[in-house]
Formats: sequence, structure tokens, C-alpha cells
Amino acid sequence: MRIGLYGGAFNPVHCEHVRVAQAAVEALQLDKLIIIPTHISPHKRGDIMARGHERREMCERAFSCIPCAEVSGTELKRKGVSYSYVTCRHFKEKYPDDELFFIMGADMLECFADWKEPEEILKCVTLAVAGREGEKDLGGIIEAFRERFPGNEVMQVGYTGSKVSSTRVRVLAALGEDLGDLVPEKVNKYINRHNVYLMPNVASCRQYIKEKRWKHSVRVAILAAENCRRLGIFEEDAVIAGGLHDCAKYTSLDSPDLKGFVCPPDVPEPVLHQFTGAYMAEHVFGITDENILDAIRYHTSGREDMSPLEKLLFLADMLEEGRDFEGVEHLREVFKQDLDRCLYESLKQQVAYLQSTGKPVYPLTERAYEYIKEKYEQ
Repeated sequence: MRIGLYGGAFNPVHCEHVRVAQAAVEALQLDKLIIIPTHISPHKRGDIMARGHERREMCERAFSCIPCAEVSGTELKRKGVSYSYVTCRHFKEKYPDDELFFIMGADMLECFADWKEPEEILKCVTLAVAGREGEKDLGGIIEAFRERFPGNEVMQVGYTGSKVSSTRVRVLAALGEDLGDLVPEKVNKYINRHNVYLMPNVASCRQYIKEKRWKHSVRVAILAAENCRRLGIFEEDAVIAGGLHDCAKYTSLDSPDLKGFVCPPDVPEPVLHQFTGAYMAEHVFGITDENILDAIRYHTSGREDMSPLEKLLFLADMLEEGRDFEGVEHLREVFKQDLDRCLYESLKQQVAYLQSTGKPVYPLTERAYEYIKEKYEQ
């Protein structure tokens, strides 16, 4: 038999996962496709995770459209961190006379050399790779693999998928948003019925702000969440901060929700909502984590010596995909490469704009700029 192994967090499984599987079955002429949800993915710690049985159930529903597919609980039962070399060895022992293919995306092939025991994996399986829209040239990635692991072939699935991330789906689900056609219908129903990922306190922020502002907050949360892993930030913290950062945008100072709030002196109107927002996040929405509250408290002005989460929210608020100002595309490219450089350039641009219009620069913003300027230029 020709057997495909398709592992992943599937947190949650989305439509592109299914399409890759369908393409692999056809391209590799598979007799069997084994779907293997991980227990804990080595490179995805810190993500908001659905429970193992929920992810397995979603996989059962999503891949039911592929007749030869079956979902295995091998890694879920083993518990601990899920390493592919252990799983590949397990299935090679179970199917010693069959041809095994390990299905992955181009991004995984590119970093394959950094996996635990990659040579052991290659003793058990042949790698099969699918590309994804907007990623690096697949041919170049395969050639680099061959140079690193001579004598090992890579099969191409022949499918280039759309850029859909499980992170985006999780954020939308956490904030109670419609998942549309990002996930199979059966998975969508399961997520909604069981409130998988939902953060009810954060999602309730929608009642306090205008719909346009809420959509902005959702986009901020998505951009922040998509950059958590590289910055060592917990995804849940980023989603909470992004979802609630503008929660007090339209709340007047005489509102019962701000009873007890003490306003700092000389706060300009455009900056006020960051302070009232932090107060409401704590007293209305029940957030107690000081790092999250500080990220909300300084998301407009910035301040000197910001934490990684504060920097991330400040920049996500400025650069989310709905923003359109001169220089935003350049800043987005810098953001992908160097957070501090992006913060430096963003604050520099903000201060220059305020000065050019004759508007005063809020002291916190001025100090934030001087601090990051000195740090970055050193």
C-alpha cells in the first residue's frame, strides 16, 4: 500500500488542510491517508490550544469527505511533546512492507534540518510537500533540502494553497466572529456549538464600541497573534490586548463603567482612551494581568522601555491591514524583520507628523521615541 501520514496541530483544521490532503491522495496515489493531530507541537507552544479530543473530533468531521482518510490518536495518546521521528518510526513498524509518505508544507520543509532527528524520519518515510501562496520558491527549498540530505527525494504534491492560517481562525473564533469559508462547514458548526476558543469577556467588547472600531480591533488582534511566536508572547495575551485596546473609545468619563477612574494630568483627547481602556479592561472585562493592562494603557502614546507585548500592540494598532497611510507598507516590511527598528521608525514618523502639523507631542510619546532612538542607534 501507499500510505500518507499527515500530522499537525490542526488547531483548528481549516479548508486548506483538507485541500492539501485531497491533492496528496491524488498526486501520490494513496491507498490510505492517516491524519495525526499532535498532542503538543514543539514549535507551537504558547498558542491558544483546543483540547486534544476537540481537535480530533474536528479532524474526523473535516476529513470525512476523503474516503481513504482515517484519524489516528497516536500522538494524543502518547502525550508529551509530539516528535515526528517517533511517529514515523511507529508507523514504519506498523506497516513495514508499505510505502510511507510524510506530507508537509513548504515552510516545514524549509526548516526540516532543525527538526529533532530528521535523519531518523527519512529512514522511515519519503517527504511530500505542498506549496502555499506567497511563500518562497518551492523549487529552491527542495534543492536546499537535497543538498543538506543527499540521496533523499522529495515528492511534490502539486498544489499551491491560499494563505489561510489557523491563527486567524482562532482569533476570529475567540472574538465570536463568523469563520465564513475558512473552515469546513462541519467544523464551523462544532466550534460554534461547543464555543471552542471563545473568549466571552473579550468578545463582549463589541457592545461597547462602534462596529467599524470593532472590526479594527479584530484586525489588530489577528496581526498581534500572528506575530506572537517569534516574539515569545503568549497568543492569548495578544488576543485579549488586541480585542480590548479600544474598549473605552466611546465611553464618556461620567459613565458608571468609569466610576473611580482617575485621569492622569494633561492628557490630550486622542490619547485619553488608552487610560480609560485599561481601567475598563480591568474593572468591566475582568483582566488582571498587568502586562496586558499596560499594553492597553500605552497603546496610543507608547512609553519608554516597553515590554514586548506593549511594542506588539502599539505596532499592530498602527499597521493592521485596514490602515492606509503613506509609508505603511514599508513599516509592515520592517515589522516582519525587526520589531525595535519598526518601533523606532514608527515613533520617528509619528513625532515628525505631529511637529509638522503644529500639534504638541505628548510627553510619553516623546520619551518613548528618545528611548528607542538611543537604544536602536547604539
